[in-house]
Amino acid sequence: MGRWWVFYEDWQMECCGTPFSAGEEVTWPLVLDYAEDLLGGGWSEQLGRISAPAEWVRDGDGGGVIQTVRADDGLVAALHGDPVDESGPAPDRWVRRVGLLTVERHRGRWPETTGRVLAIALVHQGFVETGPDSREYFPDPRDRFLEPVTSCPSRFGGEYDDIRTETGARRHRRHAGVLVELHLPDPRT
Repeated sequence: MGRWWVFYEDWQMECCGTPFSAGEEVTWPLVLDYAEDLLGGGWSEQLGRISAPAEWVRDGDGGGVIQTVRADDGLVAALHGDPVDESGPAPDRWVRRVGLLTVERHRGRWPETTGRVLAIALVHQGFVETGPDSREYFPDPRDRFLEPVTSCPSRFGGEYDDIRTETGARRHRRHAGVLVELHLPDPRT
């Protein structure tokens, strides 16, 4: 039995996802992403730590292999989402990784993880313009908050709280996805 935090990005849900509610069973393809690459980092409380032997899964589209790990509690996660050649961790080589689990529906194919949704939080994420009127924005990990909700929306809407900073640069927030607490049943039962 395990509990994991999973980030489900807004665009992944809007494109190919199926909304879900707390208490429901879900099945998702998961990737263990580098947390600092997701919305500017700052996910220390939601990090997943995986220590398991590497597996190679042939990509269904014939583009190489997906390197995955299968934890004792039934979690299956890819170490990357795109097929690669066979030069990464060899099968059965022990891998230790820390990152944030994300749902990935647009890259390679690998076994999915099934679990029960314990909690859902809507992720409100702040973005800052790189300079006045640049119209290029980057996520600000210090401007993020989680709003508990009972179900995942199918659409997340656009930007809100659009303001100008003291330097003249713009800031805004948007709903960037949901953070899900996922419970995996004991695979031995």
